[in-house]
Amino acid sequence: MPRRKKGKRGSSKPGSLRQEVLQLSTKASLKGARNGVKGESGASDEELTSDILSHGSSASECTSVLEEGVGGEPVDEQTAQEETVDKLKQCIDNLMDKSTKTRLAGLESLRLAFSSRVLYDFLTERRLTISDCLERSLKKGSAEEQAVAATVFALLCIQLGGGDEAEEGFKMLRPILTAILIDNAASLAARQSVSNHINLLDIIISAECDNNDKKTKNICPALHNAALQAWSLLVTLYPASRLAVLLDLHLPKLQVCLQSSDVNYRIAVGETIALLVELRRDIDEEFAVEDSESMCECLKSLATDSNKHRAKNDRRKQRSVFRDVLHYIENDDFSEEKIQFGVESIYIDSWMRRRIYDAFKEILESGVRHHLQFNPLLRDIFGLGSPLILDATTKGNKISRFEKHLFNSAAFKARTKQRSKVRDKRADVM
Repeated sequence: MPRRKKGKRGSSKPGSLRQEVLQLSTKASLKGARNGVKGESGASDEELTSDILSHGSSASECTSVLEEGVGGEPVDEQTAQEETVDKLKQCIDNLMDKSTKTRLAGLESLRLAFSSRVLYDFLTERRLTISDCLERSLKKGSAEEQAVAATVFALLCIQLGGGDEAEEGFKMLRPILTAILIDNAASLAARQSVSNHINLLDIIISAECDNNDKKTKNICPALHNAALQAWSLLVTLYPASRLAVLLDLHLPKLQVCLQSSDVNYRIAVGETIALLVELRRDIDEEFAVEDSESMCECLKSLATDSNKHRAKNDRRKQRSVFRDVLHYIENDDFSEEKIQFGVESIYIDSWMRRRIYDAFKEILESGVRHHLQFNPLLRDIFGLGSPLILDATTKGNKISRFEKHLFNSAAFKARTKQRSKVRDKRADVM
C-alpha cells in the first residue's frame, strides 16, 4: 500500500496574483469540464544553471509558430524567433479586424502559441494592447469569441506570472468576466470559460445541490461541472481560519450531488469530496466525516457501477475515480503519480496537488510539460525553483538509476520537512 503523503496547501502572499491566476486558469477551456516538490535530475549542480529559456521549445500544434523556412528549408534559431514574432504580431493585428472570422482565427492562434511556449518578453511589451483587444471581444463578441477570449486571457495571466503586469490586466477584465458568469442570457460556453469568482460559484453550486426537482436538476450540468472545479481549486487557497466552516457546510450538499445523471459532474463531485476531506484532515487529524457510513456506501456503489445504459468508457472512468476516492475516505491513503518532463519530475501526492495540476493541464493541454520546465509561475507553484538550462553533454547523457535514487531520497526528505512545518504552523493564504 502506498505511503500516505500530504501535500502542502501552498504559500502565497495575501491578495497575491497567484491566487487570481489560479482562479482564471480553472475553467478557461472551451471543452467544458473534464476530468512539488523539487524536480528530478541526475545532473550535478555544476551542470545546471538557473535561467529562463523562453523561446526554445518546438510547438508542433501551434499554427502561428514556424520551425522551418520557406520551402521547408531549416532555419537558424534567430530566424525562427523573428518569424515567430512576426506571426504573433499579425495575430494581434487580427484581433482588431472587423471580421469575426478573422478575430477568431487570431484568438485561436494566440491560444495555441500561449499554451505551447513561454513568451514573457514578447507579451510584456504588448500586454495592454492584447488586453484591450480581449476586452472588446468579451464585451461585444459572439458567444464563441467570448469563450476563446476568456481562454486567451487566462493564458496571458499564466504567461505574465505573478507580477504587476498580470495583476493590472486582471483588475481591468475581472468585472467583465464576472458579469458574463452571472448573466443567464450569456452562452454556456462563455460562462464556463469565465467561472472564476468563489462567492458566485458558491451560489451556483448550492443551487445545484439544493435543487430536488428532477426536471431542472441537471439542466446545465456542464456549467455546474465547470463551476464546481473552479470552486474546488479556489478552496485550496482558502485560509485555514475559514476553511473548517466552509467544508462542514458543503460536504453534505455535495453528497446529494453524487446522484447527478451526468458522469463528468459525478466524477467532479467525488474528487471535490476527497479534496475537502483531505483539507479538513490537514487541519484536524481526528476529523471524521459525518454519517461516513452512508457516504462510503454511496461511493462504493459508484465505484462498482455496472449499469448497462451508461457508456462503457464512462463506467470505467467513474469506477476508477471513485475507487480512489473511497480508498482515501476509508484509509486516508492517496496513490502517488509521477509527472516527468525533461530530466525533472513532480509528484502528484495529494488531492490538492492533483486539482491544481489538472487545472493547468486542461488549459495548457500538451504544453503543460513545457511550462513546467520554463514558466516561473508554474515552477513556483509546484516548488521546482528557477528554470533549468542543461548543456548538450547533460542532455545527451542518460541519468543512472543510482543518481535517480540519490535525488529522490533527498527530494523526499525535503518534502517531508517542508510539510511538517506547514502542518505545525498553518498560515492564512488569502
